[in-house]
Amino acid sequence: MSYSKLRQQHRLHILLAFIIISLFNFSTCRYSTKDVSLPAEVKTFRVNYFENKAQYVNTQLSPQITEKLKQKIINTTRLRQTNDDNADYDISGYVSQYFTSTISITGSNSSGNRLTVGFHLIFINKLDEKKNFEADLLRTIDFPAEQSLTALEQQRTTDIVSNIVDEIFNKIFSNW
Repeated sequence: MSYSKLRQQHRLHILLAFIIISLFNFSTCRYSTKDVSLPAEVKTFRVNYFENKAQYVNTQLSPQITEKLKQKIINTTRLRQTNDDNADYDISGYVSQYFTSTISITGSNSSGNRLTVGFHLIFINKLDEKKNFEADLLRTIDFPAEQSLTALEQQRTTDIVSNIVDEIFNKIFSNW
């Protein structure tokens, strides 16, 4: 066989290998969806404004939790947000606790504090009343006694909000 024929066959084999590899790559593509344990008939959700009923009110907490939960549901599920009373999932609740306490004492001085944030969740499933529930969620953050609550809030409010939103979301959309 001549050199040019061998070269032409080699090119043909390389092209054939490329086509086969490409076909395998396309055949193993996965279809992903934004669904998170949702029945097909559930189409809409409503998140009511979360009030702050704690004795001490962090004014940023309620609006941030409300908006971040809406965004998480929109970005993570196929559900459409509505403000109608007939939403398939109706989510409400309130900040129920927000206080600090001493967790450690060195000598006669406090050396550590804890911020406790409580949230009361009310979930109504308009399509299946057996799935309605209320739950109390609690988050704590420990911080040094020399740090003020104001400084902690400036540094950690985003974390507090994210943790509460994740817990609310998981409580509603996970089958645990």
